[in-house]
Amino acid sequence: MNIQVVIVVILFVAAAFYLGRKIYNSLFAKKGCGTNCKCGVDFSSLQPDKHK
Repeated sequence: MNIQVVIVVILFVAAAFYLGRKIYNSLFAKKGCGTNCKCGVDFSSLQPDKHK
């Protein structure tokens, strides 16, 4: 095999693995996060800014 073909195959496998992990994590994500992302904050009481 040519060295260029080997490099392309390695890059393809790495990209497929990366995309597979992204898809798996998006489908089977944990229901709650342990970080301070404020994903459970209720913003319904905030008034929109009238200054434009």
